[in-house]
Amino acid sequence: MALLYILHSLLKLAFLCSFWPTVSPLSLNYPAVFNFGDSNSDTGGLVAGKAFPMTQFNGETYFHEPSGRFCDGRLIIDFLMEAMEFPYMNPYLESVGSPNFQTGCNFATGGSTILPANAASTNPFSFNLQLSQFFRFKNRALTLLSKDKQLQSYLPAEDDFNKALYMFDIGQNDLDGVFYFSASDEQVVAFISKLITELNYGMKRLYDAGARNFWVHNTGPLGCLPRIIATFGRKPSNLDEYGCVASHNRAATVFNKKLHDMCLQFLAQSPEANITYVDIYSIKLNLISNYSLYGFQQPLAVCCGYGGPPLNFDTRIACGVTKDLNGGIVTANPCNNTAEYINWDGTHYTEAANRFVADEILTGNYSDSPHLRNSPLLT
Repeated sequence: MALLYILHSLLKLAFLCSFWPTVSPLSLNYPAVFNFGDSNSDTGGLVAGKAFPMTQFNGETYFHEPSGRFCDGRLIIDFLMEAMEFPYMNPYLESVGSPNFQTGCNFATGGSTILPANAASTNPFSFNLQLSQFFRFKNRALTLLSKDKQLQSYLPAEDDFNKALYMFDIGQNDLDGVFYFSASDEQVVAFISKLITELNYGMKRLYDAGARNFWVHNTGPLGCLPRIIATFGRKPSNLDEYGCVASHNRAATVFNKKLHDMCLQFLAQSPEANITYVDIYSIKLNLISNYSLYGFQQPLAVCCGYGGPPLNFDTRIACGVTKDLNGGIVTANPCNNTAEYINWDGTHYTEAANRFVADEILTGNYSDSPHLRNSPLLT
C-alpha cells in the first residue's frame, strides 16, 4: 500500500511539473567542483584506493588505456567538466602523477553506498567516509595555503570552497543490494527513507561548513541494467514494456520522488542553498525506449560481455576477463563499435550513452532548480 501511495504522489508531481516553465540551457560557472558518488562518476578512486584490477578494455575508446573509469571512455561527469572548461576531475585517493586539485576533487568510488559500509561491504568508501575525506581535504588545503600562497595553482582558495558546486550521484548500489534480501514493497520504501535521511544529513553538514551550491542526480532506471535483467528478469512477468525489471524501476522511481521532496525540504530549511535536481532517470529511460532515434542499435545488450543475444551478459564472467567456462576458455570481449551500444559491461553505460546523457543535462530540460521558483513543499 505504501508503494501505491507513493506512485500516486508521483502522478501528482508529474501533473504539477507540467505547469513549470521550460528551463533554459544550464550555465555552469563555478570556481571548483566537489563530487560524491559511486562508479557512475568514479574517475579513478577505486583503482587508487583498493588497487582494483581494471581490465584492458576500460578506457579504450577515448583514453586508449584504462583510466580508472568503468566505461570504454568518458563518464557523464567528464563531459560536464568539459562544458565548464575544467580539466577532468582527479580522485582524492590518487597520489601518483602530481594530481592538481585547483578546480576541485572527486571523492566518488565504484561500489560506494549512501549507508555506511560494514564488514560485509565490498567498498569501504561510503558516503559518510567520502564526507570525512572532503573535510580533511579542505582543512589540509587551507592549512597548506596559509603557509605557501604558491600552492594556489594546485589547491582551491578558501572562498572557492563556499562558491564551489557540490555534486551527488549515489544511491544505485544501495537500491541494488536491497533486492537480494527478498524485501517486501513496504520494506523497500522504509529502506529508501533511510537512504534519503542519510543523504540529507551529509548535505546539511556541507551546508553548515559553507557549501551553498548543490547538484543532485537522481538514480537511473536500475531495472534496465543487463546485470539486473539477467538475475531478476528470467520470468517474462517480471519485465515491463521495455524489457526492464519492473520492481527495480519502481524502487528507483520511489527513491527519486523522495529525493526530490528532500531537496525541497532542504531548501526550506537552508535559505542560502541552491539546488539543481537532475532527472537522470528520465534521460536514460528515454534513451533506452527510443534508442534507434538517437543512433543506437542495442538498447539493453552489453557491448563488453559474453553469451550472445539477447543480453550478451553472463554473471560468471566480467568484461575483459578470460576464464574456463563450461569446459572451454572464453573471454568477454568488447563489441566492434561501442557507439552502437548503450550499455558497456552490464552495469555501466558506454561513452556514447554518457555523452547523450550529458548533452541532455546541459539543455536544462531535465534539470529542476527549485531555488529559482520557490516552490511550496508537496503534500
